[in-house]
Amino acid sequence: MSTSRSTTAGPAVATTGTAPDLGDTRHGVAAVLRRFWDTRQNRVLVAMVAVFAAAAFVPWEAARVSSAVNESVLMLGEYARQHVLLCLVPAFFIAGAITVFLNQQSVIAYLGPDAPPLVAYSVASVSGTILAVCSCTVLPLFKGIYRKGAGLGPAVSFLYSGPAINILAIILTARVLGPRFGIARAVGAIVFAALIGGLMHLLFRNEDRNRVTNRAMFQAVDTSGQRGMRQMSTFLGVMVAILVFLNWAPSGGAVAWWDALYRWKYAIVAALAIVLAVALVRWFSRSDIRDWSAASRDLAVQTLPLLFAGVLVAGFLLGRPGHAALIPERWIVAAVGTNSLASNLFASVAGALMYFATLTEVPIMQGLLGAGMNSGPALALLLAGPSLSLPSLLVIGGELGVRKTVTYVALVVVLSTLAGLAFGALTPAVPQ
Repeated sequence: MSTSRSTTAGPAVATTGTAPDLGDTRHGVAAVLRRFWDTRQNRVLVAMVAVFAAAAFVPWEAARVSSAVNESVLMLGEYARQHVLLCLVPAFFIAGAITVFLNQQSVIAYLGPDAPPLVAYSVASVSGTILAVCSCTVLPLFKGIYRKGAGLGPAVSFLYSGPAINILAIILTARVLGPRFGIARAVGAIVFAALIGGLMHLLFRNEDRNRVTNRAMFQAVDTSGQRGMRQMSTFLGVMVAILVFLNWAPSGGAVAWWDALYRWKYAIVAALAIVLAVALVRWFSRSDIRDWSAASRDLAVQTLPLLFAGVLVAGFLLGRPGHAALIPERWIVAAVGTNSLASNLFASVAGALMYFATLTEVPIMQGLLGAGMNSGPALALLLAGPSLSLPSLLVIGGELGVRKTVTYVALVVVLSTLAGLAFGALTPAVPQ
């Protein structure tokens, strides 16, 4: 009997001491799930189940939900009309030209991880003063220079500065919201562009160095024997000028010479288009133009689906400015009426998710300030909002990966929150 007990107890002790069994089970479950997800039909099945579950359980008849659905579609339509043709199409062609024609070594020399930091971050950070673009239009340009060999730090500085350091937006901010807001926004955006890029470089410098030094990753067309720096600078400069003038917005009487350029913008674009056509005929072969068109097409195919999905989600949750969606605007205003840490953090996160077309953030902030928003959260939203949006985050994540994208967003949100706290403490009164 005692022998029977000991033999019975023996295996029990051995069984309780077998620690790896649970881990093996978890690994087995993870492997099964991975195999399940790797099959395309299974992914389609999951998507269909999700769609039918939403159709069955979401209260579509509720006024708030139906309004949110309407806003998502209207926001996508507005985006397609106002931004795809005039903003994204020229941006895709510029990015395609950077990918195909620009010599990789010239990009690495100015923007690579081994470039002089002062030169790299100065070039990247000043780009926003030239490109008056929104957070989505800058994406094809960012992808073009990043894939061509630009270091992560300068590329991220370019990504932030493109929509954030917009000359007219700074002028309108100072005019509408007061000089303090204009100065704080300009200084904050320039400092943030360099600081965020520098921190991203420090955090991921080893990965970035391996990426840039792996020449097989960059399939560039060597055209140094056909076109010099003058030709390429002219070609890219003309396309950038076309992008800028196509999207030139009026200042509403704030700046007379700016409004004069707005009245003549299509004539200027027509003249630039003639210069571009002459450059294409004289400096590029048919094969060059085919490669350029293919690269631009590929960038559009990779970027637009995520972008449109993000616009739909942003419209469903937040709606267009001044229109109700799933999240009521009064909740946002109530959450940012003081200069607390929570208010500034909320404003930064909300700004990072909302989509602002170029210059639209100024009238939106004017309305929110008039409704009782504190000046600190207002600046936090101004610094985080134009540079980020839910649609752009999806595209950035596809290019940089989840880890780098989360780090970038966290840096923007944290720095915007701290800047808002400091500004709110120094300027407690709402400017009139």
